[in-house]
Amino acid sequence: MAMTSTDKPRVAFIGLGNMGGPMAANLVGAGYAVTGFDPSPAAASTAAEAGVTLAGSASAAAQDAQVVITMLPSGKHVLDVYEGRSGDAPVLAAAAPGALLVDCSTIAVDDARAAADAARAAGHRAVDAPVSGGVGGATAGTLTFMVGAADADLEAVRAVLEPMAGRVVHCGDSGAGQAAKICNNMILGISMIAVSEAFVLGERLGLTHQALFDVASTASGQCWSLTTNCPVPGPVPTSPANRDYAPGFASPLMAKDLGLAMTAAETTHTGTRMGELAAAIYREFASGDGAALDFSAIIGAIRDEQNEGAAS
Repeated sequence: MAMTSTDKPRVAFIGLGNMGGPMAANLVGAGYAVTGFDPSPAAASTAAEAGVTLAGSASAAAQDAQVVITMLPSGKHVLDVYEGRSGDAPVLAAAAPGALLVDCSTIAVDDARAAADAARAAGHRAVDAPVSGGVGGATAGTLTFMVGAADADLEAVRAVLEPMAGRVVHCGDSGAGQAAKICNNMILGISMIAVSEAFVLGERLGLTHQALFDVASTASGQCWSLTTNCPVPGPVPTSPANRDYAPGFASPLMAKDLGLAMTAAETTHTGTRMGELAAAIYREFASGDGAALDFSAIIGAIRDEQNEGAAS
């Protein structure tokens, strides 16, 4: 017998933007009663069309909720919402006793642990569960969740995440999900720059994009930045390069995540020379023409830089 919404915990979803909106919609599709909040009228309206019940504030959305999911821009936003630092009542006071607080934002490890400590001090359970897979994965319900949680909370959090997930990976206790996310995205940022440089070099050597793709995608150069998010149009029809680099994962988000990785590297006294270079490249790109583009559009900046060098 199919489980109805009355058999499932009530969910509050705070942050209904490009990622949170489709994630909340997938929970509705799985039979969850979802009450959501987002300060953007457009985001809220889209979520409402998908069946999310709208509330006028984060605390109102969380009122008596048994599960509270947040998808917010930064650790400051998460802590503000949890503790009511921005004028709204604290979400931690509004949620049902013993609620499961699941933060799917990508934030600093220290902020994730601070949020978990605050939730537990208020009598709740806390999980950090950042995601990988972009807007496409959020829409399709195929995200990878990197979970930092106590073993005792895993069964409950898996049940909530599965309608949005292709994979749920338990990485350790509080903060471990965020640690895995920033390490993964450091690999991603570095690899996209490497793939882009290879295509620009191939262009100068007379290779077609398709020829280089056909070789590298089945050889030792194979990686997600090549085979899924290919930075040139043609070889992978679903990549943002075929849509004028409309973002699946926007460049400012990559710059943010690389910044978080560099902060963690500094805190742990870890040398990350390639990470530092990638962070600097994306920081510059995201502050200029790349601000509204997918992170794979970095190939344009690399091509322009090479052309300027050749002309000088």
